[in-house]
Amino acid sequence: MAEGTIRGWSGRRRSRVGARANALYIAPIPLLFTAFGQDPAGLALDLAAFFTLMAAAWMTREGLRAEDAYAAREAARRPALPRKLLGAGLTGIGLALAGLPLVGGAIILAILGIALHIGAFGIDPLRNKHPEGAPAWQAERVAAAVDEAEAHLAEMRAAIVRTGDRTLLVRIDRFADTARGLFRRVERDPRDLPQARRWLGVYLLGARDAARKYVDLSHKQDNGAARVEFMALLDDLEDGFARRTEVMLLDDRSDLDIEIDVLRERLAREGVGTGMKGD
Repeated sequence: MAEGTIRGWSGRRRSRVGARANALYIAPIPLLFTAFGQDPAGLALDLAAFFTLMAAAWMTREGLRAEDAYAAREAARRPALPRKLLGAGLTGIGLALAGLPLVGGAIILAILGIALHIGAFGIDPLRNKHPEGAPAWQAERVAAAVDEAEAHLAEMRAAIVRTGDRTLLVRIDRFADTARGLFRRVERDPRDLPQARRWLGVYLLGARDAARKYVDLSHKQDNGAARVEFMALLDDLEDGFARRTEVMLLDDRSDLDIEIDVLRERLAREGVGTGMKGD
């Protein structure tokens, strides 16, 4: 799955990447003050502990971001790298280094650090997530297609960030919200993937390439015309994604009407009233 943070998404849950994760960056700072008052061996151990704990904080933060993205999707593959578990392990190693040269104390600190980290942040998702009733192979295809689409959106945003144009960045996020409406639709019903595949792949790939070309132009000269054309492209794409999602919903309604009509006729042949409108 695409493991980066899903930005600007109006339907997402509140992120768990907050004060607790940020506190992990603050906790090792005292080691910097104690390190420089010791002999070379103590200095090396405290600095090693500091950098290990900072790496643990970064790994944990990335793991929480990946879990947010996983939780927000209807169909998703488990994170390829168990970042939160690695963060717990690095926390244990960092605390053990801080506890040396007392071996017994170091072991106790390592065990406590790992246990408290898992208690505070949990472990990474260990299973692929599939919509209820969907075959695993079908859900896997959807997850792969949405991963590709999310990667295109992330690359678009990264390109526009380089321009420093905050108005355009907000516009990109709004477009991404609309595009993700189609993603969620396909995740809920993987049978819609054939209809949406071009939108998730070809069209977003073209949008990503257009964003990169616009950024190249904006760096070479003040090209207001190119910006207007790129904004118009985003408008057209957003409208297309919204219409595609609406058509899928209408198709579902048509399928429901057909099922109701078939059921009504079958019950009528059996001489049973359905109580439905039109009986």
